[in-house]
Amino acid sequence: MSAGLIFACTGVLLFTMGVAGVVLIDHLVRRILAFNLMGSGVFLVLVGLAQRTDHLDPVPQAMVLTGIVVALAATALALALARRLFALTGKCTLPEVDDD
Repeated sequence: MSAGLIFACTGVLLFTMGVAGVVLIDHLVRRILAFNLMGSGVFLVLVGLAQRTDHLDPVPQAMVLTGIVVALAATALALALARRLFALTGKCTLPEVDDD
């Protein structure tokens, strides 16, 4: 079992756990953390795919570094919006939508 395969399998496991968290959890901050877990899983899969051969491919590694920066900015924005929602409503869950 190669290191790339271990990274890829761990990434798939993290992504699956993140999807379950986003779907099943109502608390907004925990949902944001689950979304970050999904992103970490994608990054690990990309790193695992970059190590398929003997030499490393720099393109997936550059994509992962760029993705980490974008994920950090998106997390900061999501947490700021969650804090604003909590300040306005006093709850950390999304409001229910009527289907009428």
